Amino acid sequence: MSCDNNNDLIEHLMQDLFGKIFGDRGYLIGKELYRKLYEQGVQLITKIRSNMKNILMDMTDKLLLRKRGTIESIIGILKEGFGIEHSRHRSQKNFLSHVLSSITAYFFRPEKPSIIRKDHLIA
Repeated sequence: MSCDNNNDLIEHLMQDLFGKIFGDRGYLIGKELYRKLYEQGVQLITKIRSNMKNILMDMTDKLLLRKRGTIESIIGILKEGFGIEHSRHRSQKNFLSHVLSSITAYFFRPEKPSIIRKDHLIA
């Protein structure tokens, strides 16, 4: 498929998905595409820019949006440290085996970023 602009690409990537997508302010799209995605069941959640109308956001969404940086750093570690971006896999099974072994190796890494802060747990 040929995608002429970012909105076409986003619409193509999201055609069979539903749920919530968290992004930074650079992922802002036009109102028409936002409406199409919302009707499909995809909710795009971003921080609010200074020129945007202030709307109420669900507290869970706000907390998850704050964890984007941690999630992106984990993905960066997987890409750089464990070679998860390798693109010359000869089969789908080989690709899946590489991804699963990289994630398993990450679990055994002694120091890694955490989404949950143990000092702020509510009992």
